[in-house]
Amino acid sequence: MGKQKVADADTPVEGLRLGIKGGGCSGYYYVYDFATKIRPKKDLVFDFDGLTVVVDNRSLEFLKGAVLDWEQGLMSYGFKWKNPNAVGDCGCGQSFEVA
Repeated sequence: MGKQKVADADTPVEGLRLGIKGGGCSGYYYVYDFATKIRPKKDLVFDFDGLTVVVDNRSLEFLKGAVLDWEQGLMSYGFKWKNPNAVGDCGCGQSFEVA
């Protein structure tokens, strides 16, 4: 489904944009989107085995050292963040707080 969504997009996709925004249960939450435009002065671009990942400068401060992994269990599956900058998180696993 993801590959099809990219293939059907009207705007060319440059990569996967990862970041954080204020809000959620614990203060910040993770965001995922297609990067349709790379902003040279605001974005950092990384290549992971052919996957282009785009992170804005502000989000990078909160994501340094973080790992985004795919977990699949009997009851649930999805992306799971392991973020050393988070001092707490909510039960949903998507919202976190920093010191």
